[in-house]
Order: sequence, then structure tokens, then C-alpha cells
Amino acid sequence: MSKNRTGLYLGLAAAGAGGYYLYRAGGDVQGAKKEMKFDAEKAREKLPRGDDAQQKGAEIGKEAGYQVDEAINNARSKFKLDERIPELAQDGKDKLDGLRQDARNKIDQVDRTVEQKAAEAKGNVSGWFGGKK
Repeated sequence: MSKNRTGLYLGLAAAGAGGYYLYRAGGDVQGAKKEMKFDAEKAREKLPRGDDAQQKGAEIGKEAGYQVDEAINNARSKFKLDERIPELAQDGKDKLDGLRQDARNKIDQVDRTVEQKAAEAKGNVSGWFGGKK
């Protein structure tokens, strides 16, 4: 029952921001709107525009790519997964074979016990309808 809760979180963020500006304005709705517009303009001024924005985006993307590659390489070198996958697969196969053999042994033991008890019961049965065999 996994639901996408993005709408809920966005709504909570908007309500929180609205409450923040309303609180800062002392409950004055018009003052809160003006303060919100002022803060939005300041944020827009800090954003890069045109070629500068494209260059900044490319730099950030390149840096993020390096960090992802480094994390992957660190994980590979630390855990040596490329080398261990065949080893882990063989270990799993060996364990599975061992479990199968244990199950066969248990089944054989139960079969022997059942046959033994059946033979004992057959030999010790005094007829159901009276008399001994």
C-alpha cells in the first residue's frame, strides 16, 4: 500500500511557509505577501541566467558524475564484488547441496523408522477379529 506522498509534503511545506511569513508579518496578510515577494525576488537575483546558468549546470553535473563514479569505485574496491560473485555463487550452491543431502538423510531415517514400526506391529498383532496369527 505504498502511496506517493509528494502532494502531502508539498502542501505541508506551503502551509509552513505561509505560516512563517504570516507570523513574521504579525498576522497581517498583506504584509506577509509583500515579504514573500521580496524574498522571492532576492532568490531570483541569486540564480544564474543564460550562458552562465548553462555553464554552472554543466559544472554541477560533472562534479556529481565524478562523485557517483568515485562512490561506485570505492564500493567495488572495498567489497571486491566482481571477484567475489563466482565465489559467493559457489558457496550458495555448496550450502544448497548440503541442505538437500541433509533432507534426504532425514527422509531415509523416517522411512526406516516407519518400516521398522510397521514390521513390529505386523508381528505383534493379535487379530482384530480374535485369535493369533
